[in-house]
Amino acid sequence: MHHTTDYGQGIVAIDSGYCRPHFDAIHLIIENGRAALIDTATNAAAPRVLAALAEYGLTTAQVEAIILTHIHLDHAGGAGLLMQQLPQARLYVHPLGARHMANPEKLRAGTAAVYGEAQTQALYGTLLPIDPARITATAHEQKIDLAGRELLLLHTPGHARHHQCIRDGRTGHVFTGDTFGLSYRELDRDGRCFIVPTTTPVHFDPAALHQSIDLLMSYQPQAMYLTHYGQVTDLPRLAADLHRLIDAVVAAARPLAQAGATRHAQLCEAIGQVMRTEAARAHWGVQGEALLSLLAMDIDLNAQGLAVWLDGQHAAPHG
Repeated sequence: MHHTTDYGQGIVAIDSGYCRPHFDAIHLIIENGRAALIDTATNAAAPRVLAALAEYGLTTAQVEAIILTHIHLDHAGGAGLLMQQLPQARLYVHPLGARHMANPEKLRAGTAAVYGEAQTQALYGTLLPIDPARITATAHEQKIDLAGRELLLLHTPGHARHHQCIRDGRTGHVFTGDTFGLSYRELDRDGRCFIVPTTTPVHFDPAALHQSIDLLMSYQPQAMYLTHYGQVTDLPRLAADLHRLIDAVVAAARPLAQAGATRHAQLCEAIGQVMRTEAARAHWGVQGEALLSLLAMDIDLNAQGLAVWLDGQHAAPHG
């Protein structure tokens, strides 16, 4: 099975194989015989990365950089293994994530708190530590030179405090991790793609996320590359939809702040209703119960993230 999508101009998406096809992308940037990877997915994706390098005539020694958008394990779980296999690569990560790449024990424990121990082991396996000497904790607006191709790192909190996006100087396109939401190809209809907000635990901050989306749009990119999944265009429409839907799920969550033991189920129901309404309004390619099934994991994680945010709002006046 073919696992790469070539978007031209040295940009390739590698389907990591995590969860389902076209769910989780690793992006490869190639310039003058040098390469950089945006995110790593999980340990299980490493063979696909090596196969993609071979497909494009690259050796492991030609990969100069692995840039993590953030350290959630569907983006960064395979970083330790890939750093072992890519001997010349340097890891670039937000400063709040750097120590967790050098010592991933707390990161794994936090993931197990969300997914459970058994599922964490099944999905992510053993997280390998990375030599701190090979890790660069990035600054906002730091630039990486990839064989003359400038990659601009932009700190973009909102989804996670340790999130950064990458603007490609050659194309003006942006690699957004989860800051610009989710856009699954199953939702496409008649050549139009659609956007779904992601409010996962534990750092969701709607005000910061709105600001980060506006920052990315201020560069007027013609395309963005989402980890979930791949290239999207028609960005002014998608950005407006994303802003509106973030506000919609927050508004749906607020009345449930004190809902007690049933809050999670009620949050899932509320988020699902927002998604069903939007799908019907915009004519998404999947509707109704099929949509809820497709988005089930995202809805569950979004509900958890909204719950953490609600609790923080409730506690803030007393802190």
